Amino acid sequence: LCYTNFMPKILTDKNLVETFLERGVDAIYPKKELLRKKLLSGDRIRAYQGFDPTGPYLHVGHAMGIRALRILQELGHEVIFLVGDYTARVGDPHQDKTRELLSEELIKENAEGWKKQAAQLINFSGKNPVKFKFNYQWLSKLRLEEVIDLMSKTTVQQMLERDLFQNRLKENRPIALQEFIYPLMQGYDSVAMDVDLEIGGTDQIFNMLMGRTLCKIYLNKEKFVRANTLMEAPDSLTMSKTKGNGINLSDEPHEMYGKAMSYGDDLIIKGFKLLTDVPLQEIEEMSKLIEDGENPMQFKKLMAYEIVKSIKGEKEA
Repeated sequence: LCYTNFMPKILTDKNLVETFLERGVDAIYPKKELLRKKLLSGDRIRAYQGFDPTGPYLHVGHAMGIRALRILQELGHEVIFLVGDYTARVGDPHQDKTRELLSEELIKENAEGWKKQAAQLINFSGKNPVKFKFNYQWLSKLRLEEVIDLMSKTTVQQMLERDLFQNRLKENRPIALQEFIYPLMQGYDSVAMDVDLEIGGTDQIFNMLMGRTLCKIYLNKEKFVRANTLMEAPDSLTMSKTKGNGINLSDEPHEMYGKAMSYGDDLIIKGFKLLTDVPLQEIEEMSKLIEDGENPMQFKKLMAYEIVKSIKGEKEA
């Protein structure tokens, strides 16, 4: 009873809800309309995004999901920032090859500064603090019989539907058995935390839908999935903690601005949409001006400024 007195009021602000459902979103499962209905119902949901500490830096690609979590926090929902310190030991399967198993020491070292980096975007204190959790807490306690039961919930054929495994098979590249356990481990996070919603990049759709399946089996509940559009790094590759090629949340403002300025002109509008808080109507107007022959440099400078502003604040930008 004492706890419920401090429960934050759930807001159903239509503009915030629509921003959450539209901005930087590639897909929502099972349907966007069902999640909209849930968010406008006034019911409190529990949502999370997981981040494996395979590198020391969170980047602006992660910021897309963290800013989405911030919207849910502002609406009064329960939000969890999950550090995948146990899943990182296996590592999410890579497109080309099996990841090397990471040591406990390296994982701890990588995750050390994450809370400070994420705190630029979400609040870990106050009336509705984001919870900072580690999946070692439950995954390390699974007994062998529980792991076997977990593995019985899927098939080899289902695992091989994942596109990166299909590519490996076509190229005759090996697939290690522990790579099959990773989607189940990530999926079990949703069960252990009893969540209603998971956020992640499009590269995580297979794993997030595995969590949706496991929630149905173990908890008899629907779990929503919001898949974020991925943003390229300035080197035109996907931003990666492992490669360290992104615009990192720990970068100094001038470093962040410089990296953003190295984006190609073809990514200016996408950068605005995914990495800034500039209203979409203004972005569309800039897109039309560029198409009509305006010099894109002025818009790139504004994009770089807005990226820094969204992470570091207006004064630093």
